[in-house]
Amino acid sequence: MKRFMESEDLARDRRFKRMRSQNTLMRSLPDDVTEIVRIFESIGPKLRERVSGTILEEVYDDLGPGFQFLTASGGRQSKDERTPLQLRMQLHGIFVGEIQALEAAGRTVWDFPDTPWEFKRDMARQCWDEARHVQAYEKLIEHAGGKVGEFPESTFLFDASCHDDPVLRITGVNRCLEGLACDAFRSLIDYGKNVGDDIIAQAIDFILADELTHVRFGSEWVKEMTRGDSERIARAREFQRETERSFSFGSQRELAREERLEAGFTEDELDEIESLSSGGAKQESLIRAAEILRDRHRARKNGEEVAPL
Repeated sequence: MKRFMESEDLARDRRFKRMRSQNTLMRSLPDDVTEIVRIFESIGPKLRERVSGTILEEVYDDLGPGFQFLTASGGRQSKDERTPLQLRMQLHGIFVGEIQALEAAGRTVWDFPDTPWEFKRDMARQCWDEARHVQAYEKLIEHAGGKVGEFPESTFLFDASCHDDPVLRITGVNRCLEGLACDAFRSLIDYGKNVGDDIIAQAIDFILADELTHVRFGSEWVKEMTRGDSERIARAREFQRETERSFSFGSQRELAREERLEAGFTEDELDEIESLSSGGAKQESLIRAAEILRDRHRARKNGEEVAPL
């Protein structure tokens, strides 16, 4: 069996449509509304092609190339508000993320045959957890009125976190990716409680308990595998910064600080993660650009003349 699999080799059935990630573009966007509009109008045809055959095709046709900033609230979800589309998008995104987390943990067992047996045991335990999470989120998608495959899948999280060094792999997957999951899950739990949806609140609360264990695996094994090796410690810290930075754009991160601290993060680490999202385009700029893109897109559909930027 092949080791160190690339994301394009991950198997999917015909329900799924894979979309190449735009995260590099997102991180490089300037905090300039006019320039954001210009960039997204230039890549509009490619964005339309990426969502073709999914429910987002109709959303694009209504809102134009900046649709993701409007449908995802600029990349940030409040504890109290989600449209039905936003909720289904988030649950579906987490669902495919859980599939990729399952694949990442399974690959870790196979990719690193020389690691300790106890490490392989922990990764195998994580595979079991992730398989249950995939099943749970599939049912939550149905609960929210959605279906598997209605949104495209991005493999960005898998690509960003799956390194060919075991220390960096568990740094990326267990500390960064699973840490990001803790943040999203805490927000969804609070949302479920606030809108009276006990199914979402309780199901995700159970899943979050597993995620804390997975982050703790990362925290403990990074320490164990770098013990006495200052150079490797430094590489792990820098890879964590790079990966967290790739997860941070468009708005200030809302971290599940209590959960992350319980799972082995320090206050200094959390402060640093929050600071990583301070650069680039701000949430307000992204949403304003999306509104302009929407208006220009609709004007063109109506045959109206649109002034050049």
